[in-house]
Amino acid sequence: MSAIDDSTADGPTPTIQVLFALHDLFSDPDYNGPREVFTSAHHKPHSPAFKCTIAAPTPSVKSSSGLVLEANIDYEKAQTELETYDILIVPGGNGIEEILTKASTTSPLSSSSSPSPLQELTALVKAFAELQVRNSSKERTLVGVSSGALLLAHAGLLQGMGATTHPDLYTKMELLCKEAARRGDLKQTDVMEENYVVNNARFELGEDLEENPFVLSKRPDARRKSVARKGSNAWKESVKRRESVARRAALRLGGLRVITSRGGDGGMDVGLYLVAAMVSHEVAEGIAESRGYRWEKGVTVEGIDV
Repeated sequence: MSAIDDSTADGPTPTIQVLFALHDLFSDPDYNGPREVFTSAHHKPHSPAFKCTIAAPTPSVKSSSGLVLEANIDYEKAQTELETYDILIVPGGNGIEEILTKASTTSPLSSSSSPSPLQELTALVKAFAELQVRNSSKERTLVGVSSGALLLAHAGLLQGMGATTHPDLYTKMELLCKEAARRGDLKQTDVMEENYVVNNARFELGEDLEENPFVLSKRPDARRKSVARKGSNAWKESVKRRESVARRAALRLGGLRVITSRGGDGGMDVGLYLVAAMVSHEVAEGIAESRGYRWEKGVTVEGIDV
């Protein structure tokens, strides 16, 4: 199989813009997994499907293994350019857990103090979600990999949704989600023991889940058969059709696709899911096959054929 989309859809397909929000002590696999998948996907020969940008609070950040990466932009600049991005990914790592722990044991900063790393990162993901609420004409995706999902929980963006995280952090995730519900509209989060969990997917699930390449299992009431369009043509069309925009706007967070995953290979599996949804399923399978990798699918909590 090829990592190139051979579909015959007319017209050029825009490059999908991905923003990685990195932090000190980020997890290498949580970043490298999806990044490797994205850089391997092409709409056409010599036409990369994705472009990745690194945002960080400092000019460079160090991973938990000691890898140092240079940031393309800082969080402040990322805030001003958020409308540019289609996907925002928060990798996990010891850094997320550390800043959450510090935030729970220190007093709030005064108005004259500089924002903490947690405040900056929380503001970034909340601003991205608010963009979707204000303007649902664009299809956006927010991803929290492993403990990165804890940041989304802290920000109150998982209320009324399903979510997962690293297996060692299920209890912490539940506590963060309950606290966010108390602060927000009391909507609870279903913390699930799954590889990844997709909310507000573009595709309706259909009655025969075995025919749907985007989901391994699902527990809702049966739905009508899906005629879901797949890949880059569907992604282009989803931002053009008025009925698509209207149905997306009616969903929670304006139809923002919210994905959380467990640690390890969960980030790579999410990357493959997004390649399948936004480029083509064949391209995703080709990337996995070229690496001798078995794509482990997750669950879709909500799907809609738009």
